[in-house]
Amino acid sequence: MKAEALRSNDGMDTMAVNSGRTISMGKAIAYFALSLVINSAGNVLTLVTSAKIHPSFLGAAYWSAAEANLGTAFHWNLFWAFLIMGFLTAVLNAILIHHWDWKRIAGNMVFMVPFSALIQVFEDFFDGKYPALFSGLPEARSLGMVILYVGLNFLGVAFIAVAISIYQRVNLVLHPADDLMQILRFRYFKGNAAKAMWASYIPPTIMAIVALVITRTFTNFGLGTIFAFLAQGGITGIADKVIFPRLKHQAVDVGQVKES
Repeated sequence: MKAEALRSNDGMDTMAVNSGRTISMGKAIAYFALSLVINSAGNVLTLVTSAKIHPSFLGAAYWSAAEANLGTAFHWNLFWAFLIMGFLTAVLNAILIHHWDWKRIAGNMVFMVPFSALIQVFEDFFDGKYPALFSGLPEARSLGMVILYVGLNFLGVAFIAVAISIYQRVNLVLHPADDLMQILRFRYFKGNAAKAMWASYIPPTIMAIVALVITRTFTNFGLGTIFAFLAQGGITGIADKVIFPRLKHQAVDVGQVKES
């Protein structure tokens, strides 16, 4: 097992990265399961709070918004939009690490099954379909409710960023978009989470532009999307240090990195 230290380009402290694993499989699965719950809840918070404000100005997280718009453009439902774009992103990842890894790509695809199921559970929960537990988030009909939902929307973005931090460090299986961010972070940006997150937004930006050209409409993007674009990568970097700080990046594989 080999431990490496990376220093980000912005002068942040060195970061420990393990090319092997230093935690048990049981702990890794527990961390991964927790991160899936946090990630799903965060994504649904951005979607539901945006839908409860009229006219909607909040929007969803960046990748979700872009994939939903592209699905609309090509008349795909969300399942096919997320699945097709996830596979294409996995192909891009293989190009970036200069080798084709079926196990890695299969892991990317496997990630989406529990993630999608939890998305549905949280959507039903926040929409009040489990009245014995929660009656659902009401429509925002006052300034106070609008402000509350803006805060919850931003909290959802923070949840997503924290979840990314946890399951990227665990590194069992990743969503293709998060795998892309990790490859960019360690292969091309020397550990800098914020710069890697910004670079990883290039594919969904292209998706959104294509959808805009086809549909001539611009939906699912808003204030929350801008907040995610500007802050999500930075929050992920902070979470690496303050959320489970003893959990280091496990078994990182970003291809052969040339010495600079």
